Amino acid sequence: MRTEIQARLLALSQPEYRKFSSGLIPGKDNILGVRLPALRALAKELARSEGWEAFLSCPAQYFEETMLQGMVIGCCPVPRERRLELVRSFVPKIDNWSVCDSFCAGLKDARKDRALYWSFLSPYFASHREYELRFAAVMALDHFVTEQYLGPVLGALDAAVCEGYYAKMGVAWAVSVCLAHFPRQTMEYLKACRLDDETYHMAVRKALESLRVSAEDKTALRAAGGRR
Repeated sequence: MRTEIQARLLALSQPEYRKFSSGLIPGKDNILGVRLPALRALAKELARSEGWEAFLSCPAQYFEETMLQGMVIGCCPVPRERRLELVRSFVPKIDNWSVCDSFCAGLKDARKDRALYWSFLSPYFASHREYELRFAAVMALDHFVTEQYLGPVLGALDAAVCEGYYAKMGVAWAVSVCLAHFPRQTMEYLKACRLDDETYHMAVRKALESLRVSAEDKTALRAAGGRR
């Protein structure tokens, strides 16, 4: 099955997109250049096949194979508890922001049972591993920025500690999404948060760049941005 999947990926690859993607994902020299819509379509097809679980255990030669494994986990027909077992097995394979973010976006089960998933995510917020923490932060911004979970999300982000750039950026991005949806509460949080200076300023910058943050809130952010 793996050989067949690799052949499909090679047929879908585009040299110009490979060059573009390689420039966005430093350190990856095994990118074929397959666009995300094509990968998602292939993932749905694989998830309906009998061999999807065997595919998840195959070593990945290409970047897109790892991406595809994550996408299959998101859409395969299994109970949530089994999906979380697959998620736990996949997280150590995450070694770049692109695989992390596409994987998190596909775990839509989280919105159907937030309590189960939040309990699962808690240890990852405490991780000092760069992509484990980014995984938790991106899961939070994708699926947990709600009235019920805003406090727990901001609390978990505030307590997170990691020196990795992509972990810090994940935390900052999550804070900016909280600000877009709950500006009053998140502005109050930013006044007294424990984010390190770099992450704090990343969060402010992400919010200022966001089209979902109001002009009024951006003005308030600029006024308060120098307090750190």
